[in-house]
Amino acid sequence: MRGIVVDSGPLIALFDGSDQYHAAAVDFIERNRLPLITNLPVVTEVVYVLDFSGEAQRDFLFWAQPALTIDTGTVDDLPRIRAILEKYADLPADFADASLVALCDRLRVWDIASVDSDFTIYRGRDKRRFNNRFFEV
Repeated sequence: MRGIVVDSGPLIALFDGSDQYHAAAVDFIERNRLPLITNLPVVTEVVYVLDFSGEAQRDFLFWAQPALTIDTGTVDDLPRIRAILEKYADLPADFADASLVALCDRLRVWDIASVDSDFTIYRGRDKRRFNNRFFEV
């Protein structure tokens, strides 16, 4: 599948006007033409961080359903997620990040959108680097 896997940071920024990456998130969404892929751990993280506003949470969920391809294979990825958490324990990697690395491995998608610098360190199963499309001009 061709697309961009999206981490929680750009999605949070999109719905939080006070976020330092808000303008970049709006720009990213406006210029992107590829499918945006994420998973339920990321959706959960976004809703949790947007807890300052029920309206922001509802707006995100309303927008997310048609705008994102939300992968549901996280349960099958759990062995790989555990291995990623172990490998990157010194960062420490969090569950949502590890779930995205596993998702990228499974889908063989190496383009990601993240504000998290850890994605410059994470590697796919075959040592592939991620191409962070969020900061592209």
